[in-house]
Amino acid sequence: MFISLGELYKKANSDGVAVGAFNTNNLEVTQAIVEAAEKTGFPLIIATTPAAIKYAGLKEIFDIVKDLIDESKIPMLIHLDHGKDIELIKECLDAGYRSVMFDGSDLLYENNVSETKKVVELAHKYSAVVEAEVGVVGRGEEGREKILAKYSDPDIAADFVKLTGVDSLAVSIGNIHGAPENEKLNVDLLKEIHEKVSIPLVLHGASGVSRADIFAAIKNGIRKINIDTQLRRAFTESLKENVGDSDKDIRDFLANAKDDVKVVVEKYLKLFNNLE
Repeated sequence: MFISLGELYKKANSDGVAVGAFNTNNLEVTQAIVEAAEKTGFPLIIATTPAAIKYAGLKEIFDIVKDLIDESKIPMLIHLDHGKDIELIKECLDAGYRSVMFDGSDLLYENNVSETKKVVELAHKYSAVVEAEVGVVGRGEEGREKILAKYSDPDIAADFVKLTGVDSLAVSIGNIHGAPENEKLNVDLLKEIHEKVSIPLVLHGASGVSRADIFAAIKNGIRKINIDTQLRRAFTESLKENVGDSDKDIRDFLANAKDDVKVVVEKYLKLFNNLE
């Protein structure tokens, strides 16, 4: 069943946990995410990037996610991840999304503020919520020095929230897209941001973050944690292991891959809810 992100955040804040956001781009991964939610009983977010929408089609991927959520008794919602084009964001809102991210982190600060404000004004007309980003969550191949230079600044984060009216904020504190090993979060920086920003904070690029740092992040205001890379790895590794058997039905390959993704989602749901 569908739930608003505001309700999910309220409960997560009360329970001292984080909501898992898991990326999908096809039927099997979506099934795996929903089945993991049903097995663990934990609510979650199913996220689609612009690339996933381009691959699967907006109506097609939305309908897949919507139908599976409608059939489930576990609270879930669909979210646009890393939206950069306001026109696509509007198309998603028209389609039924009630949670969107506008990622203007690669813009000049003033432009990030003005464009985010436009998205907030638009989305709130749909009773939808908006996530934005201050600082830049880098990628592993960029190198440590470049990534350090893009960390979120607590004062800028507070100013950004005040100027834009955004509903949640993604921060850069050592988290890196692409699941490099041994990511180390700057928990002290997160504490400073949390002291100055009252809205829910979001951790992207969490696939390579240690259990200890995940717990520390949740303790210091992180209320949404995104996982993508580990799901894609589980899916593709399963296919690599099984596809050599040409006598098998393709549905068997996909079913095995789905089951492997489900295991990963279950693990993260337990972690984010302090059970593992």
